[in-house]
Amino acid sequence: MNRTQLPTRSTSDVGSNPHAAHPTSLVALARSLWRNRQLIAQMTTREVVGRYKGSALGMAWSFFNPVFMLLVYTFVFSEIFKSRWGGVGADDSKTQFAVLLFVGMIVLSLFSEVMNRAPGLILSNANYVKKVIFPIEILPVIAMGAALFHSLISLGVLLAAFLLFNGYLQWTLVFTPLVLLPLVILTTGLSWMLASLGVFLRDVGQTIAIVTTVLMFLSPVFYPVTAVPEQFRPFIMANPLTFVIEQARDVLIWGNLPNWSGLGIYTLTAITVAWLGYLWFQKTRKGFADVL
Repeated sequence: MNRTQLPTRSTSDVGSNPHAAHPTSLVALARSLWRNRQLIAQMTTREVVGRYKGSALGMAWSFFNPVFMLLVYTFVFSEIFKSRWGGVGADDSKTQFAVLLFVGMIVLSLFSEVMNRAPGLILSNANYVKKVIFPIEILPVIAMGAALFHSLISLGVLLAAFLLFNGYLQWTLVFTPLVLLPLVILTTGLSWMLASLGVFLRDVGQTIAIVTTVLMFLSPVFYPVTAVPEQFRPFIMANPLTFVIEQARDVLIWGNLPNWSGLGIYTLTAITVAWLGYLWFQKTRKGFADVL
């Protein structure tokens, strides 16, 4: 690792034996994340910076990419497809459609970036499993941190565009972190599970790429939920992205308060999934060294 501080542990620590049992409780997870918080921050920073290493614009690409995509969405959907969003007034519907679509793309990108990387996390960091006393359970958290950084940049571009198009910002945008938090927890939990499965089943990476593509079209990114025929809406609502996309639009675009009961149920479900994913990861990690 490039000047990254590794955690120090005694040789009797379970981390020194890749075949030893590892703690699986949520308390153990919280302790691990807190104990390794500096390492997570350092490796997340390295992950973000490393993505643009060697390019002329460097980190500026993290800003220009979402700006470019927003411009493309605005042109294609307002000038070519002449798209309109149900319930949006005709005067501002051209730019408003692009902004509404961009909200969905931010949520989708946060989810799909982590999911698509998850199956290869352990495979691409095999040296941490075999040779170094390293808390490999933080690798999905690092991947989530990098994805969150790019999502925050995209969110800043979205807010700037909304302010430019409308001349104001909705005060309810302060609830955006609460809306995204359940998805972050859920995605990290799924990432633990996929990171483990990717070690034993190499086809998982190809499968997840297909799944995330399907979820893109089965979530209200390019269309409102009201545009879906009634008999198909249960399938759309079962998509874990649908609720978060709709809530993000409520607080960012429409100025509505979040659905607190829905967020509460989603958060409890996300925590359960995260714990199950972490449990699976901890139970199976003792076999990583043998496969790798």
